[in-house]
Amino acid sequence: MREPLEKFGAFLVRNLRDKMLFDLDMLLRGAWKAPGLQERQKRVSDFSDAEKQVVSDVVESIIRAGMHDLLLALQEEADNAGSVRVLVDGEEVAKLSDGLQAEPFGEDGWIVRYSEYPSQTDIDLSRWATEQIQKMFGDKGPEKG
Repeated sequence: MREPLEKFGAFLVRNLRDKMLFDLDMLLRGAWKAPGLQERQKRVSDFSDAEKQVVSDVVESIIRAGMHDLLLALQEEADNAGSVRVLVDGEEVAKLSDGLQAEPFGEDGWIVRYSEYPSQTDIDLSRWATEQIQKMFGDKGPEKG
């Protein structure tokens, strides 16, 4: 059953990725009221829309890489009988996936399904990867070749 895996995915996307992107959005819009953030907000307030988009793209890329690397490490721990485990409803999520690090991404990944900040970049990367696999293996696909 994949229900614990989906619960984990929704939790990770909403409580890690979306919270970081929300914080970034608030910063770039100058919406934080916290005194400790005013200086940082002031420094980015003069950025053009294009510069703000570059910052947003870079931060999103870093978040994507961090999620991938964390999930890959969890998958490797599970595959190698390591000591770090993530359990949801008593089930180890890495054992429920054939590649935990890929679950967030793609047209039907966790980000598309659970995020308040869906990523066209992730969808585009997924389409590109699918096209590359089809070019390499033709209609057979890698599992049939």
